[in-house]
Amino acid sequence: MKYVLYNPLANNNHGAQNAMSVMHLDKDAEYIFKDITSYKNINTFLSSIDEYDEVIISGGDGTLNVFINQLGKNIPKNNLYYYPAGSGNDFMHDVCENPNEKLVKINDYIKDLPIVEVNGKYYYFINGIGYGIDGYCCEERDNIQAKSTKKINYTLIALKGLLYKFSPRNAKVTVDGITREYKNVWLSPTMNGRYFGGGMQIAPMQNRLNDKHTVSSMVISHGNRLKVLLAFPSIFKGEHIVKYKKLIDTHQGNEVSVEFDRPTALQIDGETVRHVFKYTVYSGNAKKKITMQDNKTNMSLV
Repeated sequence: MKYVLYNPLANNNHGAQNAMSVMHLDKDAEYIFKDITSYKNINTFLSSIDEYDEVIISGGDGTLNVFINQLGKNIPKNNLYYYPAGSGNDFMHDVCENPNEKLVKINDYIKDLPIVEVNGKYYYFINGIGYGIDGYCCEERDNIQAKSTKKINYTLIALKGLLYKFSPRNAKVTVDGITREYKNVWLSPTMNGRYFGGGMQIAPMQNRLNDKHTVSSMVISHGNRLKVLLAFPSIFKGEHIVKYKKLIDTHQGNEVSVEFDRPTALQIDGETVRHVFKYTVYSGNAKKKITMQDNKTNMSLV
């Protein structure tokens, strides 16, 4: 039996329709579709099915984020798969080199995930944290969606932010105990994968399955609006690391803390957290062990 856990809110409320395309992958299989938003505790569902049943999560990166946070450390024996049905699908960009591939097994990818502490709460994440203009873009997206059902143009939001709406911050960034201070910080993400923002290869050297479970910390700073605007397109191919070395500082480690001098929105796998001064990431190999309360997530599907 193949169970499809779909998010009807994914891809501008087209999640249910998109999930039906899963049936084209194996026309001889028997599928049962379940609305993942109807479960407050996904472990309740997983404990009700046979261990030989397969589970397909259909949605976007936010759907995956809520799934892993509800799952906690209770990774089932079932084969778990991801079917990209969101608007960004950064996880799929990262783990599948073939753009025509539509299904990926995720059991290995959801083990030893990093945890972020923000505003006194803890979250697992599968792709990364975007702090600065990336968080601003997600905040603006939420504001637009609260007033309208029109399709979101992330590129336009980002351009407006770079041109005049977003103001850079000063920041303290600590990676494995070493603190560096930066001025005019536009973006300071910490990444478990390579991609965020719907296909932007922000951390091209990051390997989510590396043996040491390190994450990549990046700071884009010092540049004025024009310089950052010129560098922006190169991020899609990961070329910014080489082309704009003076704007970018990168480090890998197991514990990363970023503190801004003014409150700023951040995004966790595309989900917005507002009014943040500081976040701290602990990798799956961090010395400080965080006890996560299983089956409890502070994220909601949007």
